Amino acid sequence: MHHVYRTLVEDIATAINGEYSAIQCYDILAQLAPNEKTKDQILEIRQDEVNHYQAFTTIYTQLTGQQHSPQLIEECPTSYISGLKYSIEDEQKAVDFYLDIADQTQDSYIKEVFKRAAADEQNHAVWFLYFLTRS
Repeated sequence: MHHVYRTLVEDIATAINGEYSAIQCYDILAQLAPNEKTKDQILEIRQDEVNHYQAFTTIYTQLTGQQHSPQLIEECPTSYISGLKYSIEDEQKAVDFYLDIADQTQDSYIKEVFKRAAADEQNHAVWFLYFLTRS
């Protein structure tokens, strides 16, 4: 297995862990939301992360023939405000990371999935920023 390929697989594993962690954190954040409308939007964002998680997991399995066992890589903040701030940063980092993954592969399907996910994460960051300005 040549080096670039292994790095791609490792990066996708890291992306899976990130999504897995985000799913857990947004569960908590949704419960902390000040109203039903905000809660619903956070749960919608969480559903995007579930979709990314599933897409990335499928790609990982196609590349390696193995399932990736996700690991919780971050502790979720336990207050609404700190959760929002944390999520804004986390989503912005994900945007850059996913675009890097898209750039390092020649595979057009993988490229498309990660570019699409990057666009979603950018959108999420804007939502979290909006919630922060409202609170």
